[in-house]
Amino acid sequence: MPVASGSDNAAERVLESARFISEHSTDVSVPESGVRQAAAQITARMQSSGYSTAAWKTHTLTPSTADASAIEWIFVVDTLNFSFWSARASPAEQYTVTLDGHAYRGYWSLCAAINRALRENVEITRAAYYAGASTDQLAHVFRTDQPDLQEPIPLLDQRVRALNEAGRVLLAKYGGKFANVVAAAQGSAQRLVELVVREFACFRDEHEFHGRRVALYKRAQILVADIWACFEGRGLGRFDDIDRITMFADYRVPQALCHFGALEYSPRLREYLRRSEVAVRQGTRETQPPEPGMLPTGHAWELEIRGNSIWAVELIRRHMRAAGADVNAILIDFYMWDYAKAHAEAMGAEPIHLTRSIYY
Repeated sequence: MPVASGSDNAAERVLESARFISEHSTDVSVPESGVRQAAAQITARMQSSGYSTAAWKTHTLTPSTADASAIEWIFVVDTLNFSFWSARASPAEQYTVTLDGHAYRGYWSLCAAINRALRENVEITRAAYYAGASTDQLAHVFRTDQPDLQEPIPLLDQRVRALNEAGRVLLAKYGGKFANVVAAAQGSAQRLVELVVREFACFRDEHEFHGRRVALYKRAQILVADIWACFEGRGLGRFDDIDRITMFADYRVPQALCHFGALEYSPRLREYLRRSEVAVRQGTRETQPPEPGMLPTGHAWELEIRGNSIWAVELIRRHMRAAGADVNAILIDFYMWDYAKAHAEAMGAEPIHLTRSIYY
């Protein structure tokens, strides 16, 4: 089955897939007035805060030094960067990793677990270790603070499989270093995305939609973006075509796009998502809509939400650029993700879609 775009370029396939999904959606839309309003608001807020790639390294848990070890840290984190939402309503029962006196949940719990392991002399960022790491070993690395009370990290078996596969590929073809994959891309973000989705199956975020194969590549693109941000566009993080990378279609940024008015759900989809948030926390597992529960990965509604999110950010980017802002989709995505986390209470008015997936 052909991908929505016939391009040999992975990043271009994502944008063309997003356009195709948007043009064939029935329950998600990108209102032009909302896009213009969002572009104006985001521009003003990014300018007032001085938001830039430097924000990436201000987070306590990310590498503070752009060097070879940071590349390997980023690769491991983004190999595992999926499915952190919790079905538990109480934070006390959610997967939690405490480091330096701070309790982390969600994505940051993964970063905290990796850093905790490194402090415990577990070579979690070395391919020679994680290529053969067992489920028991990695269950210990990613242990929650209070196993008797809190849920374990979601999808542990899939995380073990992803790390084992990635480590074996690096050892067999790239001298055990992801930095060698970055070097092989020769300064091209698009080439690096292509290498990642070709070499590492767990990054191959492709699905069927309206008879076409669509590519979204969330984790492959955010991997490139994280390297670029960590190195602030220099050295191994210099990519002359970085502006070709799209946003990273997950479940948090769509919520922020709805909040800003750049994404709109049909009444039946909004009702389904609201009922599902309640149902999942009551123990309902994956079902086929319209029955509330976890939205199956690859379902048309899930793809409409993700594809239209990519397209909405692309249109926001175009408006911001036309107004003179020096910005790309990566910075818009990073800003909106940070904004959504910092304004979680305000975001609560917008439902999120709940899908257990290795792709985001």
